[in-house]
Amino acid sequence: MTATTTTMKRVAVIGTGTMGRGIAQVAASAGATVYLYDQAPAALASAHAAITAALDKGVGLGKVTAEAREATLSRLHLESDLAAACQGADAVVEAIPEELALKQRVLAEVEGYVAPSTLLATNTSSLSIAAIAGPLARPERLLGMHFFNPVHIMKLVEVVTHAKVAAEAVARATAWASAMDKTAIVVTDSPGFASSRLGLVIGLEAMRMVEQGVASAGDIDTAMKLGYGHPMGPLELTDLVGLDVRLGIADYLTTTLGPAFTPPQVLRDLVAQGHLGKKSGRGFYRWVDGRRA
Repeated sequence: MTATTTTMKRVAVIGTGTMGRGIAQVAASAGATVYLYDQAPAALASAHAAITAALDKGVGLGKVTAEAREATLSRLHLESDLAAACQGADAVVEAIPEELALKQRVLAEVEGYVAPSTLLATNTSSLSIAAIAGPLARPERLLGMHFFNPVHIMKLVEVVTHAKVAAEAVARATAWASAMDKTAIVVTDSPGFASSRLGLVIGLEAMRMVEQGVASAGDIDTAMKLGYGHPMGPLELTDLVGLDVRLGIADYLTTTLGPAFTPPQVLRDLVAQGHLGKKSGRGFYRWVDGRRA
């Protein structure tokens, strides 16, 4: 990797889920031409509608100008061909489901489409960055860039390093995060990194308290918001992230870090019933049209 500029003029984002579309939005808002990739046209259309709605809401709240909205959307392109999405990219961010083999396969394919100077990043919230980088021909240019949901509001990005990563890649990623109006922290590759590991401990204990009848979900969340200054309670956050996502992370951390991360039965039961949080309309709360009922 020989490029020295920290400016990302062209970016590819792989995956149109909540995180992918959010990353695409902030990258485009920061001035990059963004190619958002998904092989399903319906998923691309849904992501574009969600980004448009988020920008419209920002305009309505006075946080985004009408001109900035139009400029952001003009820089956003939908692409169902992976090679075309990655062509000429300064950076590629992968934001697909938390499956190690899938991430390895997709990023190995991406590597064949990009220049040697292209920065590669994975948005995984818990999987080993070293393991994801393992099959790559140039593992030194891949690192973790763990954004937080909702991406256009949350200010933190975890830049996750591993033994083979190049210092230049870390510098470029942190500078790019700053250009997107984010604060980057640099953490070493470890199960759950810093934020997921800490956040999950609180979330799992909150679930156990619900399970044991200590207090209602609403009262537990209120305790953390008013007593500890959290902007959102751990159970509402779980609904926003997705109960299935939280369960997958908890299972992974249980195998890597030990029984402190064992998922409570209430979490397993809700996921088994299809109650995945905001995206399904029910989790620890009920959701209607994207709002708590």
